[in-house]
Amino acid sequence: MWKIAVGFVVFAGLAMFILSKGGDIDMSGEKHGIETEHAPAAAASAPVAAASASK
Repeated sequence: MWKIAVGFVVFAGLAMFILSKGGDIDMSGEKHGIETEHAPAAAASAPVAAASASK
């Protein structure tokens, strides 16, 4: 039983170390609001419209 507890502590420590070295990782879940960063839809569809107009 103590091996399970030690294994959990080691695994949790390793996971925290990897997450801390990973850079800007957001663990807060889904975002629903204006603070999210989305690319504008018009800019994404502009190359497709230009390509279809040139045919």
